Amino acid sequence: MSDRIALIDDEALFRETLAWNLEDAGFSVDAYAEAEEALRRIDGGQAYHAILLDWQMPVMNGLEFLKVLRQKGHHVPVIFLTGLQEPIYEERGLAEGAIDYIEKTRSVSVILHRLRLAIGGAKVATAETPPAGLALDSTSARAEWRGRRVDLTLSEFRVVMLLAEREGKDVSYREIYNAVKGEGFIAGAGIEGYRANVRALVKRIRQKFKDVDPDFTALENYPGFGYRWRPESGA
Repeated sequence: MSDRIALIDDEALFRETLAWNLEDAGFSVDAYAEAEEALRRIDGGQAYHAILLDWQMPVMNGLEFLKVLRQKGHHVPVIFLTGLQEPIYEERGLAEGAIDYIEKTRSVSVILHRLRLAIGGAKVATAETPPAGLALDSTSARAEWRGRRVDLTLSEFRVVMLLAEREGKDVSYREIYNAVKGEGFIAGAGIEGYRANVRALVKRIRQKFKDVDPDFTALENYPGFGYRWRPESGA
């Protein structure tokens, strides 16, 4: 059975075009021109694996919809898909419980990649036992280590979620970079330029975990290949 997506956007051409692309990629899509209609359907029992949400809409805007959705206890992953590019909107959306924030100018392939990451992360969080000591909330992109909050950025959270999902297995530099930038994204400094970016990213992640637990050793390096989340690390 395909994953079901709610697409909420009052711009008809964009909504219809993206819905076609999502369906071509194997998703089932319910497209809504108004946030109120989508909320009524969800309250009526319609379940979604993820919601793609515009911000600027009449009557009930995207942020208002998200706040009501969370207040009602619905924890489906929500991704803002909007033309608002200022960082203040992204920060506000994530603070209110969105899992991601994507500009409408991004390609369909990037949107699909980020959507699959959100759905995959939610399934990991609900269907599998996370590594010992680690707690991940995919709906808010928040992490805890041994009961203490770890203040990760969204990109850092994606990396931790990927490593946790593959606990005990080596994850390559390229896979980690794809989780942050999208598959096929070309970094600077030549074809291997992404490695330096991944090393710097993982270094920041490791330090944030050490800030809450100086004895943290779960995040291991596999020289020349990538990283792994060590099993039984928090037991």
